[in-house]
Amino acid sequence: MNQQVVFIQGGGNGGYKTDAPLVASLQAALGGGYQVHYPQMKADETAPDFAPQWLRQIGEQIASAKDGLILAGHSLGASLLVKYLSEHTVQTSIAGTFLVAPPYWNGDQDWVQPLKLKEDFAARLPKNIPFFFYQCRDDEVVPFDHFTRYRQQLSRAVFRELKKGGHQLIMTCR
Repeated sequence: MNQQVVFIQGGGNGGYKTDAPLVASLQAALGGGYQVHYPQMKADETAPDFAPQWLRQIGEQIASAKDGLILAGHSLGASLLVKYLSEHTVQTSIAGTFLVAPPYWNGDQDWVQPLKLKEDFAARLPKNIPFFFYQCRDDEVVPFDHFTRYRQQLSRAVFRELKKGGHQLIMTCR
């Protein structure tokens, strides 16, 4: 039986297509014992209610999965996984959550408010789910200090910083 992985894409124009090579490399690295499911998030990111639309879809993906689910996400998708898990009760058991370059949303702009984590988000995350964060120092989209802010809030998580790979975590060594 294959281990289920749900990968939540990053945002932006063409985010699904842009992250497809990252998902393909993950599937190749994991091998045949894993099945990576890559749903396309359907929401107009210019609409004020797009974050709740993504969160609803994330919830549907988790609810329809088997116990032992592995969650993975990139950028916007990674940050919304943290938001979802800190604000909703999950019935499906989750083996681990792997987050690549999640933004730590802040600021007073109206559009960013639905993306922001609650002040006590770290205490609200399920204690039985391991969290792993990855970010490249040369990420040109999400500043590295976002990684540092998560590290300050989540002492129980594992943090892996890479020197190179950019926002898409493109590995140059083979």
